[in-house]
Amino acid sequence: MKRAGLIAAMAALAGCEGTAQTGTLGYAGVETRLLDGDLVNFHVRVENPESGEQVAKYAECAAAQYALIRGYGFARHVRTQIEQDGRLWTGDAVYTISPSLPDGLRTIDAEVAVADCARNGIPTV
Repeated sequence: MKRAGLIAAMAALAGCEGTAQTGTLGYAGVETRLLDGDLVNFHVRVENPESGEQVAKYAECAAAQYALIRGYGFARHVRTQIEQDGRLWTGDAVYTISPSLPDGLRTIDAEVAVADCARNGIPTV
């Protein structure tokens, strides 16, 4: 009987180890810095994302909400840099915000983006 209990305990521990390694997706915060006029920097943290795309999308959601908070309707993506440290991924993204549709291909309608973020369970600022 003791051997069976030991085997069951080892199996339970093995299950815990697997859970700790995979983890669940967690949005771990946004820091926002106004760089110059309409240029804004977003530092985001995501735990256990499947890819860097989830980190970039979190930054986009933050930028869209920030634009709305500031009374603007649009944002334009400038750049995003993503780094991984174990299960924690960070994104350093820069966006411009504007009251009208900016020039460029990577423009974001802030209201549409914030609604999409809410539908997909991605938090905003």
